[in-house]
Amino acid sequence: MNSSKHFRVADNRGFTLIEILVVIFILGLLAGIVGPKLFGHADEAKVTKTRVQMENLITALKLYKLDNGTYPSTEQGMQALIAPPQGSDSPKKWRKGGYLERGQLPKDGWDNDYIYLSPGVHDDFDIISYGADGAPGGEEFNKDINSWDTDQ
Repeated sequence: MNSSKHFRVADNRGFTLIEILVVIFILGLLAGIVGPKLFGHADEAKVTKTRVQMENLITALKLYKLDNGTYPSTEQGMQALIAPPQGSDSPKKWRKGGYLERGQLPKDGWDNDYIYLSPGVHDDFDIISYGADGAPGGEEFNKDINSWDTDQ
């Protein structure tokens, strides 16, 4: 019986600090190049979502007028599309179930409420989203999205 024991030395080679730093540097470069492009598309998607929702709100408001003869007032707001307004000017033929499919008012692409004016400055009613910054005016993705120029 051979009593000699054979030990194998484990190979303890790993990554050096330099190799790890190079990988981190490369990942940082990739994030710097790809990240802004992805965020730009996210903002474009929010603009598109806002425009589509605005068109849906316009359609719902037109149905409301068809049933009731007038658009909801600014005071009644678009809330009149999901619950019948109360008071002396409450609609007589308000559609049971409301005028919006999910029974709730959507928010714009940046999770802000839409601004509704009736009568509007530009049309029978105006719907406005203040864009990414949530404030009037602005450029790029902060620019207002308006119901009277939804074909932008």
